Amino acid sequence: MVLSSGCYFVGIGGVSMSALALLLKDSGVRVRGSDRQEGRFTRLLRERGIPVHIGEEEEIAEDLVVYTGAVDFSHPQLAAAKSAGKRFLTRAELLGRVAEEYSHVLSVAGCHGKTTCSCMLAHILRANGAPFACHIGGEDILLGNYFSAGKEFFVTEACEFQRSFLALHSDIAVILNCDRDHTDCYRDEEELFGAYATFAGQARSVVVNADDPRARTLPHTLSFGLYAGDIRAERLVSDREEYSFTITEKDVPVVRVRLHAVGKVHVYNALAAFAAARLAGFTGEEIKRGLEEFCGVRRRFEAVGTIAGMPVVCDYAHHPRELAATLSTAEKLCRGTVRVVFQPHTYTRTRDFMREFTEVLRRAESPIIYTTYSAREAYDFAGSAAALASRLPEARYVQSPEKLRQRLAERPHKDDLILVLGAGDIYEIAESILDENTPPEARKTHE
Repeated sequence: MVLSSGCYFVGIGGVSMSALALLLKDSGVRVRGSDRQEGRFTRLLRERGIPVHIGEEEEIAEDLVVYTGAVDFSHPQLAAAKSAGKRFLTRAELLGRVAEEYSHVLSVAGCHGKTTCSCMLAHILRANGAPFACHIGGEDILLGNYFSAGKEFFVTEACEFQRSFLALHSDIAVILNCDRDHTDCYRDEEELFGAYATFAGQARSVVVNADDPRARTLPHTLSFGLYAGDIRAERLVSDREEYSFTITEKDVPVVRVRLHAVGKVHVYNALAAFAAARLAGFTGEEIKRGLEEFCGVRRRFEAVGTIAGMPVVCDYAHHPRELAATLSTAEKLCRGTVRVVFQPHTYTRTRDFMREFTEVLRRAESPIIYTTYSAREAYDFAGSAAALASRLPEARYVQSPEKLRQRLAERPHKDDLILVLGAGDIYEIAESILDENTPPEARKTHE
């Protein structure tokens, strides 16, 4: 990608934007960027030689400006760049153009599981020496959010938010599920499903979840599932929620796999990765090697330390279905009480799924609801954390890290587990209130 005066990223500190910035830098493009606040990825980018400005006032000299859906042209830098006649690409448009430079594009879509499945695919390629790069919407424990070892395969998450995934034309597209979400972007489930159908129609081969009532109706090349599909898991055995199983292809046993990820939901991710890798030409044994080398993703049932001596596990879950699955896993592993902390992510999602969130959180004993992570949205009491807490008689609503630690430290018990849920800044907040002398073994990542 030739850019004479380089590329400037507005919102460079996001997980996807920072990955794209690193990819362009590795391609020889001069890259700079800005973000409204310091964070893990802004620090990582500086370590990798990419200048990052914190704030909105830096002048943009580059000829191309990349921006995220979290900002618009009321943003001072974008407004000034527009007046100066700069060229613009959204994050999704840039991702689509980057993908075009690879021989084979493997993209993973769905409301849940995109990050883990994409990481599994990356490990399959890496374990077998394939030339590839990956763009991840999270952080693989070994590979991070971006890794490059060649230009043949490109693995990327395909996000349905604002129809971003329609910028991708894939060789192999995976659709893990079609659950309703992003009600701020789609009028109803039919419109959302229509976007998935368009995304699938742009791919040469399509892998779908045969157990998902919507996804399985899409035209596809291969399907996977626990109860139906071409690729199945048989003879499941759980060892503290880490699963071993035999993968069958059209009822023929192919290989037995042991995952190092906590939760039955990851069996689905592995089956999806297996199906995509088979379409890409890999054998069962080659796929097994990669799946068993995968050792986890940050913020996916990750043990981060202790508070008042009780282990703390963080998970990115922010959709009711994700909360239910993660809570079920925690309940199976915990000998005492699962102490739930949940930070709602966006007012529209909380408002439109209020009933579902309430049903799930009623399973927890005295859940703590932390103030909403608003992301791009203006305050709306109907979708606020306070409104959610008011529907849960046993819930406690807190607004500061100090109050959160005080609540969690009440009546500590060594057999209890603190489960921190949410896709906002609750992860960093939880890390900031951990016990100072956390034992190393308490920081083991399980997924």
